[in-house]
Amino acid sequence: MSRASAKSLPQLSVRIDLDSEDRIGPGKIELLEQIRQHGSISAAGRAMDMSYKRAWDLVDEINRICGHAAVEPQAGGKNGGGAMLTPFGAALVARYRKIERDAARAVRKELQALQTEIARSRKS
Repeated sequence: MSRASAKSLPQLSVRIDLDSEDRIGPGKIELLEQIRQHGSISAAGRAMDMSYKRAWDLVDEINRICGHAAVEPQAGGKNGGGAMLTPFGAALVARYRKIERDAARAVRKELQALQTEIARSRKS
């Protein structure tokens, strides 16, 4: 078996278009997960190689799109403030990841077929 055929299946990426302008996708969800992990917007941005301003703008966009705060700033102390996901933010991440898993499961056979077809065409 060649290295190419031993690769994992092609991956499905899910973007949810809430309307013509507002969407939630893998980048915003990853940012929320990084905020949960690191406890701050700036640390989450650094983990994603993103400026603090870009990270803050995305958090603001998520909050606006959803009509609920997904991230809650924490008051600064000796070491400064931070941020944490609200219960709504945690539920948003969980629901998105479930949609993503369910969608990937639903198209698994088609992804396998696509991978096989592409591998055959590359050999020709």
